[in-house]
Amino acid sequence: MDSSPRTDDLRAWLDAPDEPAPLVVETSGSTGRPKRVLLPRRSVLASVRATERRLGGSGPWVQALPEAYVAGLMVRLRSLVAGHEASPVDAGWPGGDDWYTSLVPTQLLRLLDRPDQVAALRRARTVLLGGGPVDAGLRERAADAGVRVVATYGMAETCGGCVYDGRPLDGVAVALGAEGRVRLGGPTLFAGYEGDPGLTDEVLVDGWFLTADAGRLDEDGRLQLLGRLDDMVVSGGVNVPGAVVAARLRAHPDVRGAEVVGVDDPEWGRQVVAVVAGRLPLEQARDWVAAAHPRAWAPRAVVEVDEVPLLANGKTDRLAVRRLVEEQAEEQGSGR
Repeated sequence: MDSSPRTDDLRAWLDAPDEPAPLVVETSGSTGRPKRVLLPRRSVLASVRATERRLGGSGPWVQALPEAYVAGLMVRLRSLVAGHEASPVDAGWPGGDDWYTSLVPTQLLRLLDRPDQVAALRRARTVLLGGGPVDAGLRERAADAGVRVVATYGMAETCGGCVYDGRPLDGVAVALGAEGRVRLGGPTLFAGYEGDPGLTDEVLVDGWFLTADAGRLDEDGRLQLLGRLDDMVVSGGVNVPGAVVAARLRAHPDVRGAEVVGVDDPEWGRQVVAVVAGRLPLEQARDWVAAAHPRAWAPRAVVEVDEVPLLANGKTDRLAVRRLVEEQAEEQGSGR
């Protein structure tokens, strides 16, 4: 079935007497070539039901995310299972208070700047927030505004979010492998990658999905994400979690957005470079990071931009971010 099927086709798929062919959903391709993920109906329904239990109910959903990606598709499916058709956000937020929606952090950040949008979101039973790091400052702003936010972690391979506010949904298992690699198990897992059995075998091992993310479990057993494994920058022999540094930079009052990448460096092996939307000179950036984390984590270069590039689904376009860093390096090297 197409990754953005008609509503009638989705209803038929959900109601089929036998297990139908899986849905095919493409990943965002934020770090490389998109993959085509096979989602069986049993996995989708396990995710829908577990979400209903965690949120304490079900109801209509508002579609604010692209339907071609898993987060937007799951909005449609949750709504259909609850007996409703998801309403497009372009039609406006519902007037009542018995509805849900799902956003990415960039969307919520922008909506919180608009009083009319805040008033609408305050009526939602829950706003799921996923697709990228959720900074503590954003959670605090939403809570102060009376918006109930639940941070989710997951991906297309897990039918979207399967860990809510650090706690796995019912039936979902979380474990940490080497280097803190997050492993996920349970009934919401995908069946494999269409046309790529080799990659499927690499990441589906003994009932576990081996993610590309690093994490740790806090003293209460909640999962804390440190970022993608390939975001870990080994600089001068120190492991620097790029996502943690980026989150710290985003907390600066003069910064609208930030990402961190590692680039080759003859002295440090790899150098931490920050791409910042806003005005933040290098020394200020280093001091700001060092005030909360080891100074060895502080960036050694800053690229200032108007906006951090995003994909259509609101996630950071990490390939474009890296190109910005490479372009600046080329300009500096040529003396321009």
